Amino acid sequence: MKILYGVVGEGMGHAMRSRVVLEHLLDEGHEIEVMASGRATEFLAKRFEGVNRIHGLHMIYTENRVRRGKTLWSNVLAGTTGVPENIAAYFELIKDFKPEMVISDFESWTYLYAKAHRLPIVSIDNMQIINRCAHEPEIYAGHEADFKITKAFVKSKLPFCDHYLVTTFFYPPVRKERTTLVPPILRPEVLAANRRPGEHLLVYQTAEGYGALLDTLEKTGIECRIYGMRRGITEPQVEGNLRYMPFSEEGFVDDLASCRAVIAGGGFTLMGEAVYLRKPMLAVPLGRQFEQMINARYLEREGYGQYAEALDDPAVIARFVAAIPGCEEKLAGYAQDGNKALFSQLDGLLDRAAGGVL
Repeated sequence: MKILYGVVGEGMGHAMRSRVVLEHLLDEGHEIEVMASGRATEFLAKRFEGVNRIHGLHMIYTENRVRRGKTLWSNVLAGTTGVPENIAAYFELIKDFKPEMVISDFESWTYLYAKAHRLPIVSIDNMQIINRCAHEPEIYAGHEADFKITKAFVKSKLPFCDHYLVTTFFYPPVRKERTTLVPPILRPEVLAANRRPGEHLLVYQTAEGYGALLDTLEKTGIECRIYGMRRGITEPQVEGNLRYMPFSEEGFVDDLASCRAVIAGGGFTLMGEAVYLRKPMLAVPLGRQFEQMINARYLEREGYGQYAEALDDPAVIARFVAAIPGCEEKLAGYAQDGNKALFSQLDGLLDRAAGGVL
């Protein structure tokens, strides 16, 4: 089957999980054309042929908060210049590839192509859980307005798909038809990782303005292997108990698999990997990023970690470290058989689409 696959480029989580799905689809003999934006384009182009760049939503954040004004203005400017290229790519695709089905990871252009050409479309992402499941008020307490805004945005992003595969490690009640919850998509490196106990904390932080966090981590006296803060380094830099690590996918996964616990934002991909590897996590969502906040609150509710709004108080990390044994007990009961559940659901949907019954 000829499949058009769209990948939104905000953050790398969409690209990393799409890589896993694309590899599966190619192994099954499907023909794929990919439309991607942002950093996802380069990531996927190194691994697959037929990856096309289009304009997509991006966010600007400093001091661990999304800057709404700058983000809006930047997207307006970039969108104005990007639309002609998108249209050109759109019509080129119509002429040359002629897809039979569309899969979208929260990407709009491929969705619009499917609707314009009456093609079956399947959504694969984690964001749809906000709209397609029911959430108890305590999950979004204090963020009611953000919940309504984000829910409306997610609902309008890819409405009326033929089916929604929603990746998640928590399972609120499904409230809409054509919705299936599946475990997080895991890259092969994580599936093959040597999970073992360790003493260090894995810290992942890329936002600016993290001085208070470093002071707090230093006061713990625990070895902290820090990724994302010093992007240009090629060797580890050690300052007391803080160990700044250069970018290395292999090194990062091994440090994740062998850590005592994780301290990071509220992004779903790393959170899902930590849960799968049964590593407790202290999640600190970006300010004004509701999806990260809801991930973190469910993480705490499941007992797999804790949620914090900031890390400038050493007591926050001290409480988390004290809670690690209890989190480990909860995580011991988590079960996931790789990506089998997702692949089974997806293959079934593709079979139905090929038979004209999706």
